[in-house]
Amino acid sequence: MARIKRGPTTRARHKRILKATKGFRHGRKNLVKVARQAAVKAGQNAYIGRKQRKRNMRSLWIIRLNAACRQHSLKYSELVARLKAKKIDINRKVLAELCVKEPAEFTRLIEKVK
Repeated sequence: MARIKRGPTTRARHKRILKATKGFRHGRKNLVKVARQAAVKAGQNAYIGRKQRKRNMRSLWIIRLNAACRQHSLKYSELVARLKAKKIDINRKVLAELCVKEPAEFTRLIEKVK
């Protein structure tokens, strides 16, 4: 049976790792062992970041809504409670877009719940 040399396989694996860490600084971009650790850590951070982005966006929507509500002498929590009482089901993302892009429509909505 022929002897199998593993050079091409190893080189391909190294190239894949170094391609993933392109743009990193110092040895993290060109030393295979360090680059592998950096790539794994980057993947973990990316996974965590995808979860955090959802939280951050919801937080941003609430901040924008609260600011828009205060202009109409209303608190965010009061707005949400009144919307639920009137059985108006609009999520925070849509409400935040309304107050930024369509302030007149948002004002009409506020008048409706007051």
